[in-house]
Order: sequence, then structure tokens, then C-alpha cells
Amino acid sequence: MITREDVEHISWLASIKIEEQEKDEFVEQFNSILDYFHQLDEVDTENVEPTYRVVDLENVFRDDVACKSLSQEESLRNAPRREEGYFKSPRIV
Repeated sequence: MITREDVEHISWLASIKIEEQEKDEFVEQFNSILDYFHQLDEVDTENVEPTYRVVDLENVFRDDVACKSLSQEESLRNAPRREEGYFKSPRIV
């Protein structure tokens, strides 16, 4: 069972500010979710084979064929900022 203190701890871990009036609402919602999982725990899955996907998937690969690439000027044509033939981006520290 989720308590008000659990909600406060979760909000601290997630760095989310939750107002006092919202805490009781979250307690109720979290407990409702956990109740649903408890219902799922009661389902008999003894003879159910584990699955990783519901639908069979098949990757479609294309041949890796070298082709003509863009020129430097074509590549930079729509660049918002460029400098000395290169893309210019903001410095990130």
C-alpha cells in the first residue's frame, strides 16, 4: 500500500513538486494501479508459454550499396549557422 510519505519520496526522486492537496489524490491513484497488478497476479499462467512479442516481427534489410553523397555546399545549404565550411552549433558546457 502506498502512503502519503511514499508519494512525497517519489516526488522527491522525480524532482517534481506536488501540492499538498494533490498528494492524497496520488495515493489513491497509485493504490488503484497496484490493486490492478494484484488482480493480474491472480491469473493462472501455469500453462502459458512466455512470449517476448505478441506479433511476429521480421526485419527488412536493404543492400548496403554505396551511392553518390551530397557535396559540402549541398549539405550546408539549409544550415541555420555555418562557419568555414562546417555546421556551427552552440557551445555546450
